[in-house]
Amino acid sequence: MAGSPAFPGHERSKHMGELRRGDEHWDVYLELQPDVEIGGGAVRGRIHFVERDRHRMTGWVFLEWQEREVQERFGEFSAVELWHFLEALGS
Repeated sequence: MAGSPAFPGHERSKHMGELRRGDEHWDVYLELQPDVEIGGGAVRGRIHFVERDRHRMTGWVFLEWQEREVQERFGEFSAVELWHFLEALGS
């Protein structure tokens, strides 16, 4: 992923968009990883929020059978809900 910021899991992450509020600007990434505990092709996902030198991430909040399904589930979250995730992660 050329040009993306370095954070743990960035090599398995897709840029999903941005969150903006006033002077705050966070890039949102979705990390996808095969779930070895379940196996059978299951995929887990977590969300990364990156702003310059700050990085926050959720735990593994998605577990589906295919990457496409994880991305679809991510797409169900509104910007407001993503802000709530980010705020719950603290500073």
